[in-house]
Amino acid sequence: MKRYITSILAFVFAVWASGCTDNFKEYNTDLSGITEEQMQIDYNHLRIPLDVIQQGIYFNYDFGKGKNWPFQIMQNLNADMFSGYMMDYKPHNGGSHNSDYNLQEGWNGSNWLYTFSYTMPQLKKSEDSTRVNYPILHAITKVLKVEAMHRLADIYGPIIYSNFGHEGGDYHPDTLEEVYYAFFQDLDTAAELFDSNMDREAEIALIPKFDVLLDGQLISWRKFVNSLRMRLAVRIAMAAPAKAQSEFMKAMEHPAGVFEEAHEMVAVSTKKGYSNPLGEINIVWNEAQMNASMESILNGYEDPRSSLFFEPCAEDAIYTNSEGKTVTVPLKGTFKGIRQGAMFTNLLYAGHSKPYVSQSSSAILMTAAEVWFLRAEAALRGWTGEGAEFCYRQGVATSFRQWSVTSSVEEYLESDNIGADYIDAFDPASNIEARCKVSPRWIESASNEVKLEKIITQKWLAIFPEGCEAWTEQRRTGYPRLFPVRFNNSRNGIIDTEIMIRRLNFPAELADTDPQQYQALTAALGGPDHAGTRLWWDTGRNF
Repeated sequence: MKRYITSILAFVFAVWASGCTDNFKEYNTDLSGITEEQMQIDYNHLRIPLDVIQQGIYFNYDFGKGKNWPFQIMQNLNADMFSGYMMDYKPHNGGSHNSDYNLQEGWNGSNWLYTFSYTMPQLKKSEDSTRVNYPILHAITKVLKVEAMHRLADIYGPIIYSNFGHEGGDYHPDTLEEVYYAFFQDLDTAAELFDSNMDREAEIALIPKFDVLLDGQLISWRKFVNSLRMRLAVRIAMAAPAKAQSEFMKAMEHPAGVFEEAHEMVAVSTKKGYSNPLGEINIVWNEAQMNASMESILNGYEDPRSSLFFEPCAEDAIYTNSEGKTVTVPLKGTFKGIRQGAMFTNLLYAGHSKPYVSQSSSAILMTAAEVWFLRAEAALRGWTGEGAEFCYRQGVATSFRQWSVTSSVEEYLESDNIGADYIDAFDPASNIEARCKVSPRWIESASNEVKLEKIITQKWLAIFPEGCEAWTEQRRTGYPRLFPVRFNNSRNGIIDTEIMIRRLNFPAELADTDPQQYQALTAALGGPDHAGTRLWWDTGRNF
């Protein structure tokens, strides 16, 4: 993890203590380093907060402390790995860390820290500065607020949302149920502002100046509202089924529509100064490799997106074994992943497959393919009159078009291939039989559970490489079926090996620096503050 890993815990504590303590009462003392003078130039009072917010969702805001490594501990060494997408070949902490559930507090509190220190204060500023005179930009701020903060809530559970920056000093956290209802309310506000201000041509003309996620068109933001509402509605399908269906249909029936075409996606663009942090970690540091679960499914399916998602191994692996003999492992041209929780202490896996992502790759947050799979699940649940198979096939086809796959999507959709067994390149003890036993072919006579597994497995492939959403949906549904950790070193066995990790703890520093806030958060969680506690929408069943 570069040289930063040895000092990260101390740094996180120092920044937390200076920016997020005292029960969030100092929210105006944010850490973005923006001066009042900067805010007065060329709409900067509107543009700069929106820039920070949009760069802060897939975090790579340059706050003067160095870039990229915050993202590594915020997402890449938890959600990207727990989702089954990626692994880091370096044996940090002697080979025992998040991978084997020996959770590192200095890593796992960072998403909370940076979101509340950089992103949320700018959201508050943008809300305040646009509320009266810029209703369109106020609506965009509301959408960004939901997009940024649902990711945080889906990682930790309860968050300070409705009461952030409360003038009366009430900073009580929302339960996850409350915050989801607040998300829907904010989307309602955004939708109403968009729909009632379509004639504000001068303000609408400003959107391209501020837009980092979409194409600068108002209709795209309106579709984003509907598509994001669908995502959140499906998330709570088992926790609040009536609310879920109602919210889904509100999006489904709106005339603006949702994302449907392959080119329609939400992604942090690198055309305006943003650099993809995963690209730096991947290309320069060589600290992002394919996960064994991804290898199993891509190779087993003979998925034509394999070479678009990952690079094949460039060379065979040559090493000296414990007997002093030179061993050659034929890897060149193959797609190879690393099993989570293997606790290796060598660097042999350095040549395993790397993601396609570079510093110039846009950071994908939502795709049209995902929306088709949301519609497939909604149809499966009987919420709509659409056909689940039709939406499922549209989801796969849209993903193929997004990635410019040239091979036949129809042939792929008729395949009976299943996941492949994982064979470790160096340690036979890490070998494991394939867990994914469903194929791409839709089977109308199959049970709803099998159909859902097909939908979510293809959705998981389609939203790559966005690990936060992939991990959240995997926890909600149990799909795709990932390989369990080989070694489980969770404290006191709080994480079940087969059920797997369910959330991240609240930052440990809170218990010392703000015990009242910490107690309120744990009470809102409704269970012990550890990684084995299920979140509200994580009911453990699908029907």
